[in-house]
Amino acid sequence: MSASLPQAALDLPAIQRLARPDMEAVDALIRHRLASDVVLINQVAEHIVAAGGKRLRPMLVVLAARALGIEGAAHHTLAAIVEFIHTSTLLHDDVVDESDLRRGRRTANALWGNAPSVLVGDFLYSRSFQLMVELDSMQVMRILADTTNAIAEGEVLQLLHVHNPDTDEAAYLRVIERKTAVLFAAATELGALLAGADAPTAAALREYGMQLGYAFQIADDVLDYTGDAGALGKNLGDDLAEGKATLPLIHALGHADAAQRARLAAIIEQGEVGAMPEVLAAIRASGGLEYSRSVARRHGAAAEAALADLPDNPWFEALRGLARYAVEREH
Repeated sequence: MSASLPQAALDLPAIQRLARPDMEAVDALIRHRLASDVVLINQVAEHIVAAGGKRLRPMLVVLAARALGIEGAAHHTLAAIVEFIHTSTLLHDDVVDESDLRRGRRTANALWGNAPSVLVGDFLYSRSFQLMVELDSMQVMRILADTTNAIAEGEVLQLLHVHNPDTDEAAYLRVIERKTAVLFAAATELGALLAGADAPTAAALREYGMQLGYAFQIADDVLDYTGDAGALGKNLGDDLAEGKATLPLIHALGHADAAQRARLAAIIEQGEVGAMPEVLAAIRASGGLEYSRSVARRHGAAAEAALADLPDNPWFEALRGLARYAVEREH
């Protein structure tokens, strides 16, 4: 990181304390707007929302808006919208990936089946559209419409690369951009715009969010090979079982001899999770974990750099802290 960047940054507990009053209001709004007279919708939606998680995306809305002096409660509504969009993608992802564990709990599709999970995901998408209309901002609706469309493209793009050993780093990053980074970017950009930021400031916050999204997802993909299953709340090796070649394995493929590459390709094509020790050995031998961490750190530093010319206050310190947390976390 450049020596010219501000060094003040908060750790995650301090960030959570700073954002707690806003996040409590956001959580209350989420639960209120989840309500439906269709019982199954309430059951499935409550299951995934109650699982908690870091609420990182809605927190980004809050931090960006507060950093620029927002007043009122519009940012709470926007944060809820972002969380509804994210939650709907989780429901759909778990169906596509046939996942049975998320955040340490059984997935909705494992409990209720695929059809209810997909349909409740659709409910959450449509509920987010209702909330968007209430904000009565064409700019907000345009950005979120473009974002949800990009996420859908990312889902399909990722599907095209499942069980594909020829997926390269550029293709991998294109999936991350659409599946993960665009929602981070929308969260921070819209938080800034709601606070009345000018175009350069909003663009800086969008760049911050985009780079943070890359850093967060790449670090997450490293943890799928190195983390603790209990702390992560999911099964280690899920990416491998689903036939997804993420950056550590892509790096190993690029540095393997012909025989080893053929073996790794077969493992990806078959989703051979039992070969996890063999894959991890190849990744470690190639330096794939260190390389992937370095790429995550580079994006984290770029996120911080995007804030370099903006005012220094506790909320911006929190945003810088999240950029560091994204690449240093262990779960």
